[in-house]
Amino acid sequence: MNILNTTAGANAPPASSPAPARPLTRDDYKTLALSALGGTLEFYDFVIYVFFAAVLGALFFPTDMPDWLRLLQTFGIFAAGYLARPVGGIIIAHFGDKLGRKRMFSLSIFLMAAPTLIIGLLPTYAAIGVAAPLLLLAMRVLQGAAIGGEMPGAWVFVAEHVPRHRYGLGVGTLTAGITGGILLGSLVAVFINTHFTPEEILGGTWRYPFILGGVFGLVSVYLRRFLQETPVFKELAERRTVAAELPLKTILREHRGASVVVGLMTWVLSAAIVVVVLYTPTYLQKVHHIPAAIALEANALATLMLTIGCVIVGWATDRIGTRAVMIIGWGGLIVTSYLFYSGLPGTTTSLFMYYGLVGLFVGSIATTPIVGVRAFPPAVRFTGLSFAYNMSYAIFGGLTPVIITLWVQKDPMAPGHYVAALALLGLVLGLLPFSSRGWQPTTERR
Repeated sequence: MNILNTTAGANAPPASSPAPARPLTRDDYKTLALSALGGTLEFYDFVIYVFFAAVLGALFFPTDMPDWLRLLQTFGIFAAGYLARPVGGIIIAHFGDKLGRKRMFSLSIFLMAAPTLIIGLLPTYAAIGVAAPLLLLAMRVLQGAAIGGEMPGAWVFVAEHVPRHRYGLGVGTLTAGITGGILLGSLVAVFINTHFTPEEILGGTWRYPFILGGVFGLVSVYLRRFLQETPVFKELAERRTVAAELPLKTILREHRGASVVVGLMTWVLSAAIVVVVLYTPTYLQKVHHIPAAIALEANALATLMLTIGCVIVGWATDRIGTRAVMIIGWGGLIVTSYLFYSGLPGTTTSLFMYYGLVGLFVGSIATTPIVGVRAFPPAVRFTGLSFAYNMSYAIFGGLTPVIITLWVQKDPMAPGHYVAALALLGLVLGLLPFSSRGWQPTTERR
């Protein structure tokens, strides 16, 4: 079976004995809703930092530092969160494959809430000097470790719950919920920048979104108490086929091909998210001198379209196959990214229109978990997806803002070139016949 051409879920039985497709039940909807909402709240905690990067740079670094260098160091701390993802992801995934998905799914969000709350309470450079950016760095590292286990765990959790013929929709909907955290962060940033003056924000209003994020995290921990362990893990436990050795050892020995492909797909995902959604609001303000409120409002629209796009992509993969969706989605992102970045600063109308359009095609990122969960067998699935996804995101997602910040000094179109190049990689991956050993789903895989 070619994993990119199949329109069935990752638990599809042999063609000779097809099982009847069950509909989505009330429990399935509850699982989807609580997982997506929890992902929204946790990812909000992780990304709210980037929406206040310029403010944090002004408060946590010396005032006599050049603006571009201050921003570069601020994004360097942002990158540190990504570099910490593999460690947290591998540890949480290890116990997720050994002890169960639900336990680690709940633990990761608790580990996110505390650092977010602490960031909102940190003293600034003016108060404690160089200790301020060091403490900020430490909190970002803890956040990175937590998110490293959250996202792969969420995808595996939902994929192992939903019916096979709704697999794409389930994973796409969860991804939409996670990206909804970006939307929530964008809306909070819009509210702050609209209702408070720059002086008020620098004076302390910037703390509110982080304190709010800590509260969100605690709410999400409570909500996840109502989730049940996945049927796939329960079956593994009953059969005593839970990974007997260190799951990572199995991945490195038997699933290197799948890890490489998922890692490359993650690189494409990171380019779309980090550049288009997280970096661009600051880019619009610093390079094209677009007012913060307008830049953030446009970003909120783009993120809303991204959220919708993830659901559309998931729905479409169940019907026309993952390969076709990858080709259409990533091809569309190539075109729309050049339309958007080459037209800046433009008018307010064109800014909103093209930013929203490129955001819709960024929804193609949902193909990464759709392919990634199917790439590994159940006994080591959490570890396999977490290892490939987090290692790639740590390298490419973490360094991307730094690379773009330096590149844009020479070429204002740098974000457009980078996104288009990585979208082209995504399109090429969609064309390749992934059918090597270790990449094809077996009849035992969900």
